[in-house]
Amino acid sequence: MKTEGVRESASGLDPLAALHGRLLNVSRMATIGEMAAGVAHELNQPLTAIANYAHACERLLARPGSDPAEVREALRQIAAQTTRAADIIRRLRALSRSQQAEHTPVAVNALVEELAELMRTDASLHGVELSLELSPGLPPVSADAGQIQQVVLNFLRNSLEALSAQPSVGPKVAVSTSLADGNGVELTVCDNGPGLSADTAGRVFDPFFSTKENGTGLGLAISSTIARAHGGTVGYRANSPRGACFYIVIPTQADG
Repeated sequence: MKTEGVRESASGLDPLAALHGRLLNVSRMATIGEMAAGVAHELNQPLTAIANYAHACERLLARPGSDPAEVREALRQIAAQTTRAADIIRRLRALSRSQQAEHTPVAVNALVEELAELMRTDASLHGVELSLELSPGLPPVSADAGQIQQVVLNFLRNSLEALSAQPSVGPKVAVSTSLADGNGVELTVCDNGPGLSADTAGRVFDPFFSTKENGTGLGLAISSTIARAHGGTVGYRANSPRGACFYIVIPTQADG
């Protein structure tokens, strides 16, 4: 039986594509697991607010001559905080969902802004200041939104862990977007941590290579695979005056 060149399994799926999908999902879930403390903290805020406003309603209704307007305002706040909690859960479900990649026109700045609250909470728990430096007027790119957001989170987690391992004075992380050479859009995560040695920088995107004792070595490797699937690139450069910058360049729709 001739088997050379056969790429489809009995299920009709490319085995390599299926493997990539499984690894991507493992990486995505691992990242969310690492961010669990931040997620719990972020959800705790609206849930606490809901409880406080509900207790306020009880007190207002038990008070003789209570003002209905005050009760209505407390109920509006409960509704607003419920929506906020639902939005947090929706974002997490979108990040954790395993599905076929779908490239659609997306604005890179919008992808970053959607993650902003989650990233700030995670950075705050690590004692790190997070800033967004998003260039206006960037052209749309054709991308799978969830996969690009996964790359951002992978880069962010690397920066936060590097800063935690070797604390610096005033640890900072900046997430930025800009127009790259050739009209692609570049998304960069920079920190002011220890940076990488020349040897490490040359291997950091290799599968299973990790500078962390318990690292899987999959996060940056899968980020590289995602970039290639989008016709783009990932890379590392030293930050100035110190630190590391990880970036992904995604072609614009016109460059496709």
